[in-house]
Amino acid sequence: MAGNSFGKLFKLTTYGESHGKAIGGIIDGCPSGIKLDFEAIQEELNRRKPGQSKIVTQRKEPDTVEFHSGIFEGVTTGTPIGFVIHNTNQKSKDYSHIKDVYRPSHADYTYDKKYGVRDYRGGGRSSARETASRVVAGAIAKKMLSNIKINAFTSSVGEIFIDKPYQDLDFNKIESNVIRCPDEATAEKMISKIEEIKKQGDTIGGTITCVIQNVPVGLGEPVFDKLHAELGKAMLSINAVKGFEYGSGFCGAKMKGSEHNDLFNVNGTTKTNLSGGIQGGISNGMDIYFRVAFKPVATVIQKQDALNSSGEIVEMQGKGRHDPCVVPRAVPIVEAMAALVIADNVLLRRQESRDW
Repeated sequence: MAGNSFGKLFKLTTYGESHGKAIGGIIDGCPSGIKLDFEAIQEELNRRKPGQSKIVTQRKEPDTVEFHSGIFEGVTTGTPIGFVIHNTNQKSKDYSHIKDVYRPSHADYTYDKKYGVRDYRGGGRSSARETASRVVAGAIAKKMLSNIKINAFTSSVGEIFIDKPYQDLDFNKIESNVIRCPDEATAEKMISKIEEIKKQGDTIGGTITCVIQNVPVGLGEPVFDKLHAELGKAMLSINAVKGFEYGSGFCGAKMKGSEHNDLFNVNGTTKTNLSGGIQGGISNGMDIYFRVAFKPVATVIQKQDALNSSGEIVEMQGKGRHDPCVVPRAVPIVEAMAALVIADNVLLRRQESRDW
């Protein structure tokens, strides 16, 4: 299986399965001399871990990270950083009923056809549990990017949207509720909706908005490695993501050029920011902001038709512990992947110029 590594200079390779002994990763290319805050790294994992509230999966995992290399006395040495997160609460028997059944809209069928074998326990490598390793790497990338601020939050659940621009929101309130929505009134509606959906044995999707501030001018390349293309790839690699838009996004397609153009101030900033902080694939110093769409979780606790390995349509019902909405736990994952992209591009920019 290829495709387990992300990044060019700041590079993460992950390993492990949902119900295996452990998951983990290796971070290659992290600069030396970065003083790490292990409590902050663990807190990032706590934001993603299962069992943290009544509106997420009730699998209980401490998600405690252990570092095995690349760090001496709390400071990065420049050598590969190896880490592991042990799985402690597997209930593989919850998946015995799908050993020979392909669940609708899961990776079961495609994995089996591509590799000829699949780990049916929780989806194996295709499980979103793999993203815990991304959060560890993202937390270290954030530490490297100490002056750059990355904040993601739940901006919609189903048809419930925040109706305010991000500039009017207090990012300090993101962690004030279990849905991770900084608008309290909207958060209450979102939570109620997820609770309603959960009682029905169903799931629901939503969106996450991410804002990256204090980004220097000059990150990204103008052709195939555009900064927004790298961010898009990063976000679309997250489980359950179905869409990515930055700046004006699809709304910009409805506008005239005279309305959409960001006019300059004399200092190089722009009066508006419909470009989303990126022009010609290169950061322009304005806020980078984008939105990521997550589909409803594919496992529903309802009876559905499914295909088995013998080519028969059979009836199956989801079992086990699953998120009725993946969005609240995906917020730190979006932040982590954004941090990996920015960290990688900062290092690439340093290679190009001695001014960095």
